[in-house]
Amino acid sequence: MEISHRVGTIPREIHFPDGSLFETSDNEGVDRLLGLYLPKRAGFVHRLEQFRPRLIGITAAAVLLAYGTYKLALPAVVELAVAMTPPIVPKIMSASTMQALDQTVFSASELPLEEQNAIRVQFSRIAAHAEGSPEDYKLNFRKGGYIGPNAFALPDGTLVLTDELVELAGGDRQMIIGVLAHEIGHVEYEHSLRQLYRAAGVAGLVMLIAGDVGSAMEDILTQGGGLLALSHSRDAERQADQRSVELMRKADLDPTAIERFFALLEEKLGDKGGTSIISTHPGTPQRRKAIIDYNASLDNKPAGN
Repeated sequence: MEISHRVGTIPREIHFPDGSLFETSDNEGVDRLLGLYLPKRAGFVHRLEQFRPRLIGITAAAVLLAYGTYKLALPAVVELAVAMTPPIVPKIMSASTMQALDQTVFSASELPLEEQNAIRVQFSRIAAHAEGSPEDYKLNFRKGGYIGPNAFALPDGTLVLTDELVELAGGDRQMIIGVLAHEIGHVEYEHSLRQLYRAAGVAGLVMLIAGDVGSAMEDILTQGGGLLALSHSRDAERQADQRSVELMRKADLDPTAIERFFALLEEKLGDKGGTSIISTHPGTPQRRKAIIDYNASLDNKPAGN
């Protein structure tokens, strides 16, 4: 007869000579049974768990390893994954993320169909000048729930615009299109794909450290991973802002419309400081100036360059 060692709360397995298997979560009962015959028997991992000072050291080492992986290894792995990603993978990842957000955050849009169609018409003008085919970019409307006014793009070109952002824009459709042009920039530069890989890596690290986190925690990590995919680095936001200017110019729309969007955020949300709350994103005043300066540089650029 062979009995598995005790490891935390993992069920014990008892293998009998005839090949049968008995599994139980009653670790204390198994230990009492073993105590009748093998008083000193205890699993190595269980002994580590009982020795608190050593457990503290092991926990600290695990945290340091996870932090080092997050800061150093994860970015390199993400870049490698992006380079090796076949075309079908972004579609699968995007569908999965969209499904998770629809189940946990979003609800059906309440915008009138006339308003949706009017936005789609202008959106098609910038999509026509984006990389790839215009059909690669699909605009979806959702009620944003607790994330409120927002727009984002998934790696396969799926874009989502919330009712709350449309309401915030107050009928300024070019402002809305400027934001969507910004999101197309994230797709073209593969920012969204990088963020989804990063979100998956973060969730994996949490599960690696925490072990069996349970279905409820898995749902939280899935939802959190989807929301993490909506955020981007400072450089990524700058690139997308510039791409918005370029696409709007090509579509004969207001190239600084997204600058007006940030001005509206200052007015409505009070972001007038030199830096934003989120350290990885440039503050609204800096972004506005950078957009105006970039558009002016294109005005001054010699024809044909």
